Amino acid sequence: MEAVDEEYSASRIQVLKGLEAVRKRPAMYIGSTGVAGLHHLVYEVIDNSIDEALAGYCDRIEVTINQDGSVTVIDNGRGIPVDIHPTQNKPALEVVMTTLHAGGKFDKKVYRVSGGLHGVGVSVVNALSLWCEVEIWRDGKRYIQRYRRGVPEAEVRTIGQTDRSGTKVTFLPDPKIFDTTDFSFDILSQRLRELAFLNPGVHISIKDEKSGKQHVFQYDGGISSFVEYLDEERSPLHRPPIYFKRQRDSVSVELAMQYTESYSENIFTYVNNVNTVEGGTHLIGFKAALTRVLNAYAQRENMLKAMKTSLSGEDVREGLTVVLSIKMPDPQFEGQTKTKLGNSNIRGIVESLVTESLTEFFEENPSVVQKILLKSIEAARAREAARRAKELTRRKTALSSNSLPGKLADCSSKNPEECEIFLVEGDSAGGSAKQGRDRRFQAILPLWGKMLNVEKARIDRVLANDKLEPIITALGAGVGEECDSEKLRYNKIIIMADADVDGSHIRTLILTFFFRYMRSLIEKGHIYIAQPPLFSIRKGKEEQYAYNEEERDAIVRRLGEDKGIVIQRYKGLGEMNPDQLWKTTMNPETRTLLKVTLEDAVEAEKVFSTLMGDQVEPRRKFIEENAKYVQNLDV
Repeated sequence: MEAVDEEYSASRIQVLKGLEAVRKRPAMYIGSTGVAGLHHLVYEVIDNSIDEALAGYCDRIEVTINQDGSVTVIDNGRGIPVDIHPTQNKPALEVVMTTLHAGGKFDKKVYRVSGGLHGVGVSVVNALSLWCEVEIWRDGKRYIQRYRRGVPEAEVRTIGQTDRSGTKVTFLPDPKIFDTTDFSFDILSQRLRELAFLNPGVHISIKDEKSGKQHVFQYDGGISSFVEYLDEERSPLHRPPIYFKRQRDSVSVELAMQYTESYSENIFTYVNNVNTVEGGTHLIGFKAALTRVLNAYAQRENMLKAMKTSLSGEDVREGLTVVLSIKMPDPQFEGQTKTKLGNSNIRGIVESLVTESLTEFFEENPSVVQKILLKSIEAARAREAARRAKELTRRKTALSSNSLPGKLADCSSKNPEECEIFLVEGDSAGGSAKQGRDRRFQAILPLWGKMLNVEKARIDRVLANDKLEPIITALGAGVGEECDSEKLRYNKIIIMADADVDGSHIRTLILTFFFRYMRSLIEKGHIYIAQPPLFSIRKGKEEQYAYNEEERDAIVRRLGEDKGIVIQRYKGLGEMNPDQLWKTTMNPETRTLLKVTLEDAVEAEKVFSTLMGDQVEPRRKFIEENAKYVQNLDV
């Protein structure tokens, strides 16, 4: 390796002053410069208002997406202090807005608990904004300061008197930083709804001045209302949800849970309003307590006499919806996205409080616990049947010279990083895909017949299903709690279905399967949806493709709109010859893939249970409300 002939001395050390570091490496502070990072800016400002609510000083938060693309967040809290900071010799407002790791959250006398993870929030928002303006209502006066790309344009000044208190922050994201600066009303609404559930009694509103949309969220029922909201499309085994709130050693543990007739478990955990999507010590404590309490009750009532073993954690969580909210000082977060709680003492506190509370509840409500245990015992029997089916499959695999599905056309590469598999609807499309693919790294698995709706099936039926078994076997990652993305044989799993009603249904069924039984593959970014074209437009020897009607019309205008143009509407993938399918949908150089992500697990949970669950009325309502957003659906 050739040495670089430059002196490595103190003069080479680069010092980024103020908020320059944030602008140079924005993803370090907000995760990305895409859609998620953009909306994270709003969350950081809102978190300050929520912290005022947690401290008991704020009960109204208003969010507005303004006509010019900026966002305003107003609260009726105490207002950021404006007096001169003792060591920085400038107003506290300016310190908070322009200095990393500056804020009241580090002083436990000001905020006992806080949602902000690192104390960098509002200064990062300021740094990544083209402009930001903060107005403070405090001590009978109105104060204001404006910033441009994190730098104050003028001193903090008084602009009048007021009888209200609070903070108003307006900012416009910097287009030099972000891929897009268009805020989504729906994405913001989902987070605000979540915060309203987690902070009962706080009135949170959002308004989009461009579209006229607006929502108001206020749930006096708190996380019990949250569980009822999540279970709207399911049939509960008991009403109302089991609920308790207890405190120990400055840690508050709040739990709401409800069993339903469905087969999937849905657990959402929060620490100081932060959604801990990777779980952590609080989740481990809850699971251990639930399993122990239900087994103890079942043993005492002699309900497990027909079983060889006790109930497993999976058994007792079948059909369970849970919201667990912890409030605590100094949470330690770890994991890839800093959303996994690591404080070791929390496991014991949660386990102890949940054990006490559930034991007490079940003693007072024997009819409820009987229903829960009967469901759990059924789940255990189904899981035992599934285990036997798995062992049988493994034995068959060991005896077989080729353990992969017969219909799978595998790729020659054995390096998962460069391999991808297409799950293709129908044999004819599968045939075209097999001929058109690059055999080195592209595998094809044709799907046929009606796919199982896993929303209405237990694990034993899922494993025994002849339409899903080839997918599970081909991917090699396991299923359910055994699913391990490290064992995945392909880096990309691409769902390729027709752009008609049947194709949409198949896509939804497959995505429901991945969401319920192989969710880590979605979370790790392995699932994609192919985007085949809807139209072929030919003029002479020239052929172009359009993915929607607008593109088709634009191409026709460009080609001159004469009689020599031939437009073909593809009814399905099978209508394309192998060359066309490769060029438009499979070639990594020219194709478009839609990556499936879990930006909002709560909303994803609602959508899957609505579309694929038992309740007809919520499904009809969802389709009616969202029909206007559907594009390229060939009915």
